[in-house]
Amino acid sequence: MAAAGAFDAVILGAGAAGLLCAARAGQRGLRVLLIDHAERVAEKVRISGGGRANFTNRELDAATPERHYLSANPRFCRSALARFRPPDFIALLERHGIGWHEKHRGQLFCDRSARDLIDMLLAECAAATAHGGRVERWQPCRVERVEFMAKIDSIAQSASASSYIIHSDRGAVTSPALVVATGGLSIPKIGASGLGLALARQFGLPLVPTRPGLVPLTFDAAAWAPYAPLAGVSLPVRIATGRKAQRAEFHEDLLFTHRGLSGPAVLQISSYWQPGTPIDIDLAPGVDLLAELQAAKARSRRLIANELAQWLPARLAEAWCARQPAWQRPINEAGDKALAQLAERLQHWELTPTGTEGYAKAEVTVGGVDTRALSSRTLEASGQPGLHFIGEVVDVTGWLGGYNFQWAWASAAACADALAATAQ
Repeated sequence: MAAAGAFDAVILGAGAAGLLCAARAGQRGLRVLLIDHAERVAEKVRISGGGRANFTNRELDAATPERHYLSANPRFCRSALARFRPPDFIALLERHGIGWHEKHRGQLFCDRSARDLIDMLLAECAAATAHGGRVERWQPCRVERVEFMAKIDSIAQSASASSYIIHSDRGAVTSPALVVATGGLSIPKIGASGLGLALARQFGLPLVPTRPGLVPLTFDAAAWAPYAPLAGVSLPVRIATGRKAQRAEFHEDLLFTHRGLSGPAVLQISSYWQPGTPIDIDLAPGVDLLAELQAAKARSRRLIANELAQWLPARLAEAWCARQPAWQRPINEAGDKALAQLAERLQHWELTPTGTEGYAKAEVTVGGVDTRALSSRTLEASGQPGLHFIGEVVDVTGWLGGYNFQWAWASAAACADALAATAQ
């Protein structure tokens, strides 16, 4: 163990992953220093889930958890997610008397406020003292630079001990273990920074190129002009992008905006979308629209747009039919070819985004520290003793719906357990 006044581990980042890692390591008897440059602790947790924190998802498949995650090394996340599962975090909440509820597709939220979850994590950190450990937090505190000092065993000629010197605006501290839990680049207004990626580069770890994920998609202003008045319209859709083995598809709600598309369906697909490639949208999923329109033609004299309003929001049906004169007439006067074309366009609306709303509106960062340079069991960097990366800074990006928080908890728990095992 460390000498008095020293630390067994320094954790950079007091967000979801950093707080749980600090608490778990502290409760295993370690002295931990938690450093964060932001004024407020766990700000991303506070604003998540509409202020109620969508903290995990019950539908996480324990057998193949990687199917809910995007990574250049898909199976990497399996080890940590298998050892710390949604029921483990639920049990932690219940020990603290925090009520929770399930909303949609296994998504779990705090009953009252995300602040309850933050208070729980801080209480878990404080509980370290009862187990012979300690969690100290320096916040706000800016890290200026990090140095590594390896001590070579003269007999074995290997790094038998090492230490990291973290220089900050509160002074320097030394520790044999450094955990990078700084998060990604998303939502810079609440403190996101590139520190974690910079540290990975400093120590020679490869990076998977980063980009905004779970983010609204945007389109050329002129091309989007016919749809901009639909801002606020929402409907369930099937949305897909990519081809063959690279194809991703989701069934969720879509939301029209002034600049493009948003809503859960679009946020989900945005993590898989590649610039320059199209997305394919079925605006009436589960409906044989051509058959329905042909049946309506035989019995109705209403305008086509009015018939479409049975399956689409009325504003969308009217705007869509306004695109062609052949669709602006009573359905009994419409040609079969026109109805077939209408059904095809609505159920295979192919369009190519020009970009996204960027990191300012992105919920997560896709890419990050290449997992092939990390241990899937300990999250420690290969060839760099004592250096760990956890949470969003790692190239593991979950689906919308609590999966990213579950990765934060699982990677933090795996790292904390490894720190405790090393310190024994």
